[in-house]
Amino acid sequence: MSFFKAILAAGALSVGLVGCGGDSAPHKGELMRPEFLDPADYRAPGVPATLGDTDPHEWGGAAPARYAVHGIDAARYQGLIDFGKARAAGVQFAWLKATEGGDRVDPGFAPNSRNARAAGVPVGAYHFFYFCRPASEQAEWFIRHVPKRAGDLPPVLDIEWNHTSPSCRKRPPAAEVQREMRTFLDALSAHYGTRPVIYTTIDFWRDNDLEHFAGYELWLRSVTAPPEERYPGTHWTFWQWTGTGVVPGVRGISDVNAFRGNAAAWRDWLARRLQR
Repeated sequence: MSFFKAILAAGALSVGLVGCGGDSAPHKGELMRPEFLDPADYRAPGVPATLGDTDPHEWGGAAPARYAVHGIDAARYQGLIDFGKARAAGVQFAWLKATEGGDRVDPGFAPNSRNARAAGVPVGAYHFFYFCRPASEQAEWFIRHVPKRAGDLPPVLDIEWNHTSPSCRKRPPAAEVQREMRTFLDALSAHYGTRPVIYTTIDFWRDNDLEHFAGYELWLRSVTAPPEERYPGTHWTFWQWTGTGVVPGVRGISDVNAFRGNAAAWRDWLARRLQR
């Protein structure tokens, strides 16, 4: 099946998933229900054997499969996720969209976070940042809707240029961006007792001098090259290597991510970073 047909089958043509991604469509409160795809139909070199990719990159020696630990991030676009199947296929963590800006809650977060915990998959929440609302208000909104829960992953700040937003395409200068990031991150650190992870994209990282934004672990998007090539000199912890992955138990296409380390390093990371 072609990539175009795969997207049609997934029911995702109109939602335009890019990175973790914002919700540019009207928020109606219901979960979307794209179709399940079979990873066996989308096997690709360099992709972990239990997963697939509808639009794979030719990775060569820098393939994601060289990492032992992989996980997903998702929003309402994937509908309800069968985390039992996902875990059996090697999914070892999940971050789910919880909030956006200061007035949106993703309806997939509550049911899918419950499903993940029931299946024994470490799960956490991410917030999609909106540049037309103060960071302090966004932090309050996230904290209001994401309870502190022992055993969950640290929260994530998803910060990227949202060029598809119908209401806010503002691009503040780097100094303002970093100041707002600090406000948001400090508030979440104080509330959850652990420092959030920062998810970002190549252009945003470059435009806002995030190479020098110290003190936080990074989750970097790079779907055509390893992070070392796209974010030179930057230490990363998580790598989003595709936005078109096929994962058992997940409807449609999915973002798939690698942890930088082996299984032992992953266990150590969880011991240090899970909420208490």
